[in-house]
Amino acid sequence: MAAILPPLERVRNIGIIAHIDAGKTTCTERILYYTGRTHRIGNVDDGNTVTDWMEQERERGITITAASITAEWNEHLINLIDTPGHIDFTAEVQRSLRVLDGGVVVFDAVQGVEPQSETVWRQADRYNVPRLCFINKMDRVGADFERSVGMIRERLGANPVVLQLPVGAEADFVGAVDLIEMQMITWGDQLGARRVYEDVPADMQTKAESAREDLIETVAECDDELLALFSEEKAPTHEQLRAGIRRATIGNLINPVYCGTALRNKGIQPVLDGVIDFLPSPLDVPPVIGSNPENGAAVERVADDSGPLSALVFKIVSDPYVGRLAYFRVYSGKIEAGAKVQNTTKGRRERIGRVIRMYADRREEVEEVTAGDIAATLGLKNTFTGETLSDAKQPIVLEAIEFPEPVISVAVEPKTAGDQDKLGVALQKLAEEDPTFRVRADEDTGQTIISGMGELHLEVLIDRMMREFRVHANVGRPRVAYHESIRKAVEKVECRHVKQSGGRGQFAHVVLKMEPGEAGSGITFSNEIVGGVIPKEFIRPVEQGVRNAAGTGVLAGYPVTDVDITLYDGSFHDVDSSEMAFQIAGAMAFRQGVSRAQPVLLEPMMKVEVVVPEEYMGDILGELSSRRASIGGMDARPGGAQSIDAVVPLAEMFGYATVLRSRTQGRGVFSMEFAHYAQVPDLVAQVVVKGMG
Repeated sequence: MAAILPPLERVRNIGIIAHIDAGKTTCTERILYYTGRTHRIGNVDDGNTVTDWMEQERERGITITAASITAEWNEHLINLIDTPGHIDFTAEVQRSLRVLDGGVVVFDAVQGVEPQSETVWRQADRYNVPRLCFINKMDRVGADFERSVGMIRERLGANPVVLQLPVGAEADFVGAVDLIEMQMITWGDQLGARRVYEDVPADMQTKAESAREDLIETVAECDDELLALFSEEKAPTHEQLRAGIRRATIGNLINPVYCGTALRNKGIQPVLDGVIDFLPSPLDVPPVIGSNPENGAAVERVADDSGPLSALVFKIVSDPYVGRLAYFRVYSGKIEAGAKVQNTTKGRRERIGRVIRMYADRREEVEEVTAGDIAATLGLKNTFTGETLSDAKQPIVLEAIEFPEPVISVAVEPKTAGDQDKLGVALQKLAEEDPTFRVRADEDTGQTIISGMGELHLEVLIDRMMREFRVHANVGRPRVAYHESIRKAVEKVECRHVKQSGGRGQFAHVVLKMEPGEAGSGITFSNEIVGGVIPKEFIRPVEQGVRNAAGTGVLAGYPVTDVDITLYDGSFHDVDSSEMAFQIAGAMAFRQGVSRAQPVLLEPMMKVEVVVPEEYMGDILGELSSRRASIGGMDARPGGAQSIDAVVPLAEMFGYATVLRSRTQGRGVFSMEFAHYAQVPDLVAQVVVKGMG
C-alpha cells in the first residue's frame, strides 16, 4: 500500500501507555482492526497480536518492546506506539514519550490507578504530553468507573473530564452515553465494528444532564471562549464544546475520559475520534528547541517540510533480516532515501539508506518522510538512541533522552571459545538497542557482567541472546548493583605523581577537596585553580582521572557516586608534566580522598505495592518486615483485597514472587519500581563487602 501523506494538521503521533495488564495491546489490536490495517482481531492470550511480535512477548503475554504502527482514521494519519507496562522496560516508555505529541492512558476499571500508571503519568508530565484517559475492562467484576475517575484526580493530580458515562457495569455493560452529543452508543455486532446511536435511557437522563453541565463548567474554567458563553448563560454548540475541549487538552489543563471494554470490542472508536478531535497535530505543539553545536546558542525549529532538517533517533533495533534499524521523529525538514545528513551529537556525516514506515515488525518502503512524521531507516552506522540528525549547513542538537541507571546485574560466561565471539557481538547489539542495558568486564574475575532494570529485564535479554544470537552461556545468580559514597568532607587531599626512570620523567601535583553530594547528583567536578598553577590543558585530564577512578570504589569495587570534587591547587613541571601524568594524579587523589571520607555502601531501594486478600494481611506484613521493608500505608481494594505500599531493599526482593504466591494460594500480586539509593545498614554492609572479597 502506497503511503498517503496528508497535510500536517491531519497527522497524530500518539502512544498507548499504562500499567502492566491494563489492556494496552488489546486496545491497539482493536485500533488496527477498526482502521482497516488488519482483517482479524489478535488476542494476547492466543499469542497472535500484531504489536507483540517477539517470541518472548507472545510466550509471556506482555509487551517488551515499544512497537510502532501507522493507521488511518477519518482521513487522518495516526502514528501509534504501543508501549510496555512492566517497570523493567520503562526506557521504552521514556523514549517513546520523548517523540510523541499525545497519549492515550489506559486504566483497569477494577484496579484504577496502579503504581506503573503513576510512573508513566509522571513521564508524560515531564515531556508535557497531552493525554486522553480510557477506563478499560468495564465488563469485569468489580469495575467501578467513578472510583477510577476519582483515583485519576487524587493520585495523579490530574483534571479528568468525563466525556462518557457507562451504561451498565460488569456483565451488564452495554455501551456509553456520549455527553457531547447526548446520545447512547451501543455496538450492534460481536466484533464491535458497527456503532448504534440511540436516545439516552430515561433512567439515566437526569444523571447525564448533570454530568454534561459539569463537563461544560470544568472546560469553561480552562478556556476563555467557553467561559464567555458560560458567563452569558448561553449553551455552547457541539462544535464550540469540542473546540474548547481540544484547546484545554492540548494546553494540558484537562484529560478527557472515555470508558469501554477492548476485549469485548466496545468503546474503541470513540477513543479514536477523541485522538483526532482532541490530541495535537505536530502543528499544535510548540516548536522544538535545541542548541547550535558550534556556539551553544538556543535554536528553534517549527514543524515545516521546507525548513532545515532536524530529527531525533529514539530507538535502535537489530533486525535479523535487514540489519540495523534506526527509528526517528522528524521535527522539521524532510529525510529522503539516499540523502547525506549530519549526526550533530557526534559531529559525523551519515548516509540515509532505505526509509521505512513501520507496521510493528512489517515494513512499507517510502521515498521520504516529512516534518512531524515518525519512521525508520536502514544504513546508519554510527548513530544511536537520543542522537540528532540535522542539516550540515544549519546544525542543531536536540535534547537527548535521559534513562534510569540499572539496578541489578548477572555474570555471563560463554560455554565454548566459539561462543566467546558470538557473545561479544550479541551483547554489543543488545546494548545498542537498549540504553538501560550495560555490559562491563569485571577486572578481578575476568567475567562479563551485564546490568539491567530488573530480573525480568535481564531474563528477557539473556533469552534473546541465546535464541536470536545462538550464544550458549552460563549465567550467574542476579546481584544487586550497589553504589559507594562518602559520609564526611575531606578538606585537603594532596597527591604527587613523580616518575624518573631515564629519559623524560612524569610529574603531576594536584590538591582536591571532597564533600558528600546530593542524592542522585553523581560525581560533580569543579575547577577553582587560579593563577595558572596548573595549566588549563591539564584540568580536563584531572577530571578524567577522577571519573575513571570513581568507576571502582574502595569498599567492594562498586561505582562511587554523589561526591562533589573541587580541584583548587597543585603544580606542574615545564618538561615532565603531561596529560597522562595529571590523569594518574587525579585518580590517585580521588582514591585516597574516598578512603579518608568514611566510605559507605548504598543499595537500590524499591517502591513495592502488594495486593492481597484481607485474610493474608498479617502474614504478608510480617513477611515484608523480615525483608527490611518500611511500610508506607494500606488501602482497601474492591473484592475484599488490601493494597500495601512499602519501600524495600532490592537485595531482599529476590524470589519474592514465589513466596507471595505460596503464602496467598496464588491470589497475591505485587509490582515494584526503583525509588532511590540509600545507605546499607552496617551489619548488612559487612556481609556484602565480605562476599566481594
